[in-house]
Amino acid sequence: MGSAPAPDPATATATATATAHVPAAPPQVLCLGEALVDRLGPPGGDPAGEGPCDDRLGGAPANVACALARLGTPAAFLGRLGMDAIGEAFAQLFASRGVDTSGLQRDAERPSRIVLVRRDAAGERQFGGFAGERGAGFADQALNAPQLDAALGVLMPRARWLVTGTIPLASPASAAALELALRWAADTGVAVAVDVNWRPTFWDPAADPASGPDPQQLCRCQPLLERAALVKCAREEALWLCGSDDPAMLSASLPCLPAVVVTDGANPVRWCWGESVGEQAPFPVVAVDTTGAGDAFSAGLLHGLCRRPELLAGGDEAGLRELMRFASACGALVCQGAGAIDPQPSAAAVQAWLNRVR
Repeated sequence: MGSAPAPDPATATATATATAHVPAAPPQVLCLGEALVDRLGPPGGDPAGEGPCDDRLGGAPANVACALARLGTPAAFLGRLGMDAIGEAFAQLFASRGVDTSGLQRDAERPSRIVLVRRDAAGERQFGGFAGERGAGFADQALNAPQLDAALGVLMPRARWLVTGTIPLASPASAAALELALRWAADTGVAVAVDVNWRPTFWDPAADPASGPDPQQLCRCQPLLERAALVKCAREEALWLCGSDDPAMLSASLPCLPAVVVTDGANPVRWCWGESVGEQAPFPVVAVDTTGAGDAFSAGLLHGLCRRPELLAGGDEAGLRELMRFASACGALVCQGAGAIDPQPSAAAVQAWLNRVR
């Protein structure tokens, strides 16, 4: 018996849209970008060849969407997945979390991406190459702007935030889709949050995973940063972007003077929001896996800002400290489990944990 022909990509996308999960509450945060599998190698081992490996659903925008939904803030995921087991697993995950998938596309030609993740004995990770590619690239690279447009027309007018990173800029199709979403955000007054999330191997699979962006890549990222109302980045990313790890310097280097949060591993998180500056010491926890901790932190920030949007302007020092403490707790709790999504806490769980560690 011959194998069945592969479904037509347009039909596949139409089917995915027709069966998309649309929660009753309109999404307040739209998360655009990649959904993928993190293949976690054994501590100190190679995920490309040394077992046992641990496959976990991830990708920063997918992580943030799921974390927001768990916290109680309605969220939507805007991205593209393969017509494969990974795509089906995400469809089930988003449905179980209540994430809106009216902007989710499915691709019959390109597979969902698998990222190889090395872990050291302390749970710190480094992203390496990829697995599963069949010659046409990965589904997330082919996010289709015309197909996304209809979903944006419904979602954007009722949203408060669009959150994304630099990874969609690495591929022409997904960059065009991101540009479309940014135009929709500008036209509808939706604030843009950028988690820089620099991953050089998405731009060049042969790149050193620890390398920074070259001048051309920085130039491609600059227009996105210039539209941001909120920028979150790691210390090394701030140094690449403006030559300083001072969040006030990064904010001053951008025309919209965004709120800026700079994370630094086990060191304090520092921020500059308007005239308000401060820092939050990390919570001491035993880390099992740090994958997704920064995404949980981002979700904690956006969850708080959806409830108290006035905090974005700065000035409320006590409110900002409480917001950063809540976001840091979200990240700390995710560090204590494997993978980026499974350990994500509810708002009640975060608050209960904070009450115990006061």
